[in-house]
Amino acid sequence: MKRLNIFVDETGDFGYGKKASRLYGVSFTFHEQEDDIEIELNKLNERLKRIGYSGMIHMADLIMKRGDYKSFDIDQRRKIFKAIFHFSRQIPVKYHTILIDKKYTNNKNMLKQKLNAEIFKMVQEKEKYFKKFDKIVMYYDNGQKSLTNILETIFLKFESLEQHADFNHEEKRLFQISDMLTYIDKYDYKYKNKIEFTNGEQFFFTVDEIKKILRTLNKKRFLYH
Repeated sequence: MKRLNIFVDETGDFGYGKKASRLYGVSFTFHEQEDDIEIELNKLNERLKRIGYSGMIHMADLIMKRGDYKSFDIDQRRKIFKAIFHFSRQIPVKYHTILIDKKYTNNKNMLKQKLNAEIFKMVQEKEKYFKKFDKIVMYYDNGQKSLTNILETIFLKFESLEQHADFNHEEKRLFQISDMLTYIDKYDYKYKNKIEFTNGEQFFFTVDEIKKILRTLNKKRFLYH
């Protein structure tokens, strides 16, 4: 049975108040089940153990030095990032990020319409690819109901779809890659559009580092292969 695993994570919110995010993004990691990643996964977990951290990698907290990472210095946190990034470039997967600048939408409904259109476009362009699989398994934790509704509406056209909202975030490292992608692509958009970085973003990466990371990730972009 040919199975496609899709791991989805988002960044930002649907709000438009003073404290709302300017950018809204959704990242997808596509993994064909027959492509074994066990060796790379074991190497990642072993590397994280040597660093002294084996939990879920959450990029926003990692970069901002909060949550599980409060006691980690910048060198340790960079090592954690390098571990998940090294894993992301070694494994046979594809990536796609949709990023929407809310500056160009006026309200939540417009944002939802734009997001729906972008995800629909992705699925339409790759419909033949999706139909190759006997089963499509989507991992999204239903963190935002609006996004859940959009995903369900678009992907339910595939009768083989199976959805998982309740899964172990620590074990599903591919879900954590989607989390990483949302942050990297958001950083790149901020740089190109001269949007102010947070203090954590300014000190965690250099622009040259992000460019190098993106050159590697762009080789695995879903719509260009």
